Amino acid sequence: MQCTKIYIIILNWNGKKDTLECLTSLQSVSFSNFHTLVVDNGSTDDSVAAIRAAFPHVPIHETKQNLGFAGGNNYGIEWALSKGAEWILLLNNDTVVTSDFLKAFMQAVKQEPTAKILGAKIYRYSEKTTIDHLGGFWNPKIGEFESFAQNQIDDGISFEKMEKVDYVSGAALLMHRLVPETIGYLEPRFFLLWEETDFCIRARRAGFEIWTAPQAKVWHKVSSSFTGGKPHMHYFWWRSRLLWISRNCPFAERKFLYTNIILPELWKHLRHYLLKSLQAFCTQNPSAKQKALRYKAGLFGALHYAFSRFGNCPKWLLK
Repeated sequence: MQCTKIYIIILNWNGKKDTLECLTSLQSVSFSNFHTLVVDNGSTDDSVAAIRAAFPHVPIHETKQNLGFAGGNNYGIEWALSKGAEWILLLNNDTVVTSDFLKAFMQAVKQEPTAKILGAKIYRYSEKTTIDHLGGFWNPKIGEFESFAQNQIDDGISFEKMEKVDYVSGAALLMHRLVPETIGYLEPRFFLLWEETDFCIRARRAGFEIWTAPQAKVWHKVSSSFTGGKPHMHYFWWRSRLLWISRNCPFAERKFLYTNIILPELWKHLRHYLLKSLQAFCTQNPSAKQKALRYKAGLFGALHYAFSRFGNCPKWLLK
């Protein structure tokens, strides 16, 4: 099993501290035949210089612009395939790994030979025993994916068996080379969020199985550069959600979702946006202003989807 060639792709965007910690944790990995590529996604800090100084043996590709999660990782996937990779691991830069996590992935492959996409057991970096992700399933009743183990404390018993799932998190996603060779790469229009769910569903439709690999353990800072309260998260979540539904749901399901879920939720967003904007104007309350901005971001995400406006989010969301 050690002869298996694994290529690890780490995407960096103004995250040198996290990336350096991630690369340091990879130095202790016991699996011998793996290679690492850092894809710098148009950083504007000194990430590239810092990473090259600390890890001169690790190749870095500079995209010169922010291509998003999908676009940046697509370069890495293409590079890994050109190098003869058998397995390709997408690993978030804000993670740290155990020394045996690649061995655990390969043991999972041996246990379930039909698995061609596998996901690690991902814990929260700040809460060492709390599971942040271990696979998930599409819930057509709410138009979202649900992760059955999320927020659960790992007791060493409940989440130890491999499970066949609809998708695994892109924070630590292992794919066999046959998958991108068959279905193509991540859809770049997603830019951020929902891209791995789209990739996994496409893979399932092509006959590939997605499994969890709970013995492969990773600790994740839960997107330190992309926390849930920030307005641009709501923008991308809504835009990518609607794109996912259009690409993956049959007409009858799309009709149900828009009638019963999507349009009522957007109407609720609009009402909350107007109320919070009025509250912020009358009271000058910073909290109300921030909440109004988040609702506005979600509405613009839906609007930009409707007008096929993809790429990065509007600059006013990043101020």
